[in-house]
Amino acid sequence: ESGCEGDGFRIGVASNQNYISLYVGRCGGLLAERYQEALPKAKIGKGCVRFKRLGDMDRAVLKKLIRESARPS
Repeated sequence: ESGCEGDGFRIGVASNQNYISLYVGRCGGLLAERYQEALPKAKIGKGCVRFKRLGDMDRAVLKKLIRESARPS
């Protein structure tokens, strides 16, 4: 009904050489982009939030983003 197909993850984390990536995949939505103003030190893509240090991020905003991504579609 939603038009989404296949299996995938809802939340993923990757530690890269220069940054940490938080993947918040939701079919048909640009969830991460809605948080761009609330996370000014992060680089935001369609489904990814990249940042250098967790200490630079507003943990309450990250928590809200993760919870929203984890909700069933």
